[in-house]
Amino acid sequence: MKTATRGLIDPFMAMEAFREAALVSQSGADVIHLSIGQPATRPPQAVLEKVAQMALSDNLGYTDAPGIWPLREAIAAHYLAQYGLVVKPEQVFVTVGSSAAYMTALLAAFEVGDKVALVSPHYPASPNMMRALGIEPIIMPSSFADNFQPNVAMLKALPQKPDGLVIASPSNPTGTVIHPAALAELTAYCEVEGIRIISDEIYHGITYGDVRASSVLEYSSQMIVTNSFSKYYLLPGWRLGWCVMPLPLVRNVESLLQNFYISPPTIAQYAALEILQCRKELDAVVAGYQRNRDWLLAELPKAGFDHISPSEGAFYLYADVSALTNDSHAFCQKMLREAHICAVPGLDFDKAQGGRFIRFSFCGSYAHMQQATQRLGQWMRNI
Repeated sequence: MKTATRGLIDPFMAMEAFREAALVSQSGADVIHLSIGQPATRPPQAVLEKVAQMALSDNLGYTDAPGIWPLREAIAAHYLAQYGLVVKPEQVFVTVGSSAAYMTALLAAFEVGDKVALVSPHYPASPNMMRALGIEPIIMPSSFADNFQPNVAMLKALPQKPDGLVIASPSNPTGTVIHPAALAELTAYCEVEGIRIISDEIYHGITYGDVRASSVLEYSSQMIVTNSFSKYYLLPGWRLGWCVMPLPLVRNVESLLQNFYISPPTIAQYAALEILQCRKELDAVVAGYQRNRDWLLAELPKAGFDHISPSEGAFYLYADVSALTNDSHAFCQKMLREAHICAVPGLDFDKAQGGRFIRFSFCGSYAHMQQATQRLGQWMRNI
């Protein structure tokens, strides 16, 4: 019986690490997770009370495929309030997580055989989804020197102009940001050259110091944005995201979503509608992330991890561990078994250079960050 090779893609090593940590925990070990990017903070109480009331009083049936109109209006209002952008509610599509938003964007914007560029390191699902859909990812290496972000020079250096470009700012795994002037230059070049950008903006709202994460929509109305309620908005298990589409793609996207999954989860949409009003509480959580980040940036070098991405946003540190190992996967497994610290090898994000890197996530509690650095310091002195 035939088996399709199109769907044969690499495993997500962050989830593999999470599974291995569960096995270590079953032996009685107290594993500290610096692995997956799942906020440890519960949603605000007002959100939970609202959805509990709805669950008891509403039948919560299907909604329109693009999402309930009040939520689409609220997301459009968010762009006006946070970016000064006029986005029509019709352009907003609520999806089953940002992964569905990204897959929808790929299907709406590109044909089988098209080439879409992205830098490495990158979120591993990004090129994997492309391959599953018959789109060819074009990987552009990046480094500390270019802040692990794409630029016009990289695109010009490619042997063939790509059909699209995927960007992520702030980035997973590096936490770096494409600063406004650089994003303006990159977007202008892509618009002139007919290169459609898909901008992953799921970590917007989570930046540190004076760093600002601009939206690609500030520089072009022809690009696509994907976002999520999982990170800044603290609703990871509710599986809700959104995308903003250029007006010419709106009708096709609506048809795609009608056929994909009927509608996004109804209860999650009402939770999202409520949590959009909770910026004060959410910003307080981000302040906690900054405290975690500042602690790790001060303490990890003392343990031997002294070449780290600046982490301007999101909740990740990307550490060059080439002075310690060129096999980050084996190193992470050893660290899990012996120090009971779970982190993710860079091979998840960069097949070529990832053996030299480890990603640490700092969206857990401050107490766990303190315990983790203490353990790592002791462990590193003994290896």
